[in-house]
Amino acid sequence: MKKALATILALAMVFALAACGGGGGTTEPAPAATTPAATTPAATTPAASGPKTYKVGVAIYQFDDNFMTLYRNELLSYFESLNNDTVKYDVTIVDGKNDMAEQNNQIDNFITQGMDAIILNLVQTSSADAAIDKIVAANIPLILINREPLGDNGDESYKGILDNAKVCYVGADARQSGTYQGEIIRDLANKGDINGDGKVSYIMIEGDPENVDAQYRTEFSVKALTDAGITVECLDDQIGNWAQAKGQEICANDLAKYGDAVEVVFCNNDAMALGAATAITAAGRTVGQDIYLVGVDALEECQQMVKDGTMTGTVLNDHIGQSHTAVDVTVKALNGENIQNYYWVDYVKVTG
Repeated sequence: MKKALATILALAMVFALAACGGGGGTTEPAPAATTPAATTPAATTPAASGPKTYKVGVAIYQFDDNFMTLYRNELLSYFESLNNDTVKYDVTIVDGKNDMAEQNNQIDNFITQGMDAIILNLVQTSSADAAIDKIVAANIPLILINREPLGDNGDESYKGILDNAKVCYVGADARQSGTYQGEIIRDLANKGDINGDGKVSYIMIEGDPENVDAQYRTEFSVKALTDAGITVECLDDQIGNWAQAKGQEICANDLAKYGDAVEVVFCNNDAMALGAATAITAAGRTVGQDIYLVGVDALEECQQMVKDGTMTGTVLNDHIGQSHTAVDVTVKALNGENIQNYYWVDYVKVTG
């Protein structure tokens, strides 16, 4: 009986050992079966790196400016069109509110944020040095747009800045725009002398006096007439600061003061020309018959006015060509390619 019991116990131990061996894999759940399937790809597949992202800071002197609104919207749209699976441009655009102190703070923020490139439309071209020096010191590529900086002696002699391989200016030569304005008047049948007294009597409505564009447009519009041998008479020259309301106010006051003696109204931009057009209509004058009106920018509304004959002419300030060039140059700088110091985009006369 004892032998039989021992035999039974021995057999039981054998079966127990067999159960603890390889046969257990068919009866116990496998560890892999208890692991969530979602963890497997993470362990075996490397994470996607995504596109290389460049941060671009864009400082605009004032969002309320008609032309710069077109410019910045086109600039942003063009940057966005260049985004793809390998590269992305993260663009931040800020409004300087026509306040140089505000813009200086924005530039400081761009530098602190580690922008890879900065596009700068200066509030005050005569106060450019400090802003530019900070960006250059931070070794950030700088693309100056639309407003060419002035040097200490009041001209564009900031050549030392442009010796830096990472700094350039993209814009149109304002002397050309002023010349084109004058030529529009020069090419009229009566050369702008409506009353036939042998001279062209005009009023000038200027933009920002510190802006080189305003200075050149003022100077070269008149120079185009005098270079053609035309005698001119300046009845008034006032600052409109690019604003439509100021253009209307100045023109209205001058028409009330000088009456029919005003033959030509020169405006440094189309916004002021739109204001002047309102004043001309209110004074009972008719563009093309007893007065002429010219502007710069070729805003869509003004192009239509030229076609309708309610504006004598304007000059296309090519916001598409300029903004695209600015973006292309920025991309070159970000890629470490050499960039030129100047990129000029031509103006175009619009006369109908």
